[in-house]
Amino acid sequence: MAAMAGVSCSSSSSLSTLRKSFTSNSPIFPSYYSLLPQIPKPLSLKTVNPNFKPFLPRRFSSAVSATADSAEVRQSLKTRLKNGETLYGIFLLGFSPTLAEIAGLAGYDFAVVDMEHGHGGISDALPCLHALAATQTPAILRIPESSATWAKKALDLGPQGIMFPMIDGPKSARKAVSYCRFPPNGVRGSAHTVVRASSYGIDEGYLSNYEDDLLIMCQVECVDGVKKIDEIAAVEGVDCIQMGPLDLSASLGYLWDPGNKKVKEMMNTAEKGALKKKPLDGGAYLSGFAMPHDSPENLKSRGYHMVSGAVDIVLFRNAAVEDVKKFKMSLAKGFEDDDNQKDHKDGEEKYWSE
Repeated sequence: MAAMAGVSCSSSSSLSTLRKSFTSNSPIFPSYYSLLPQIPKPLSLKTVNPNFKPFLPRRFSSAVSATADSAEVRQSLKTRLKNGETLYGIFLLGFSPTLAEIAGLAGYDFAVVDMEHGHGGISDALPCLHALAATQTPAILRIPESSATWAKKALDLGPQGIMFPMIDGPKSARKAVSYCRFPPNGVRGSAHTVVRASSYGIDEGYLSNYEDDLLIMCQVECVDGVKKIDEIAAVEGVDCIQMGPLDLSASLGYLWDPGNKKVKEMMNTAEKGALKKKPLDGGAYLSGFAMPHDSPENLKSRGYHMVSGAVDIVLFRNAAVEDVKKFKMSLAKGFEDDDNQKDHKDGEEKYWSE
């Protein structure tokens, strides 16, 4: 019996120790706070990008102070826009986590994972979000169509922004906003206890803050949308108007000529309408793509708050084409050098034969 009592006492003591370890800072059994994102100072990244600051949602701010007092916390996209910053981003159509990570390390302010024109869907976008999160770069998901189903699946992944294509009036803009909000303020389906957006249920403050953290972008890319762009920008919940110059040029009959004078005039009309009201007075921010005829600097000078100046596929395409071209030219130059040397040798032989 004494032996049994000893075993029982030992088991009880071990269980007590195990329970205590879950609330301790033991490296074997970490506390709740140590399970939250640990943000060390990115010393090596500051060499590449001196302005680099890790991004962490506001709802984790208290946990950060408890676990990483010395860490700098990057502000959200919405906060940075409210502070008057102009943000520079990239579109990712290749769905390569490696390229997504490189984009984040390069220092882009945001990255748009494009499910509208890229080949991938939700499952392909997730690894890119993981890669961007590793560099603390805010991700925006562009969905293929403005629907509740696509919005729900995209938002459950936890992007910092969502982009709705082909918004042609205030009615479709209000629908887009409703897709982003839970009832009674919207129609978004709820699985907030298990999805990535809420850190799989670990983030107890998600429901209180998700509306404040999420950047809702409505893309205006047709003539009807331009006519009502000021009304779209004034819809409550619309944070940003994304201009679509290629589709807009197509709707005007200039698919192959986005730099046409008439397209530029329509873009100018759209920009003035979108900027009619200041964002803090009920309007929206303006976002756009740089084009060969319209540089990022030009967009910034016209009042754009978010500018996308690169696409991963285009960057790689241009580099690959230039690399091959450079090699082919070197081969051609080499043949010319060989011919010149042969002519020179023939001349020497002729000279000596004389």
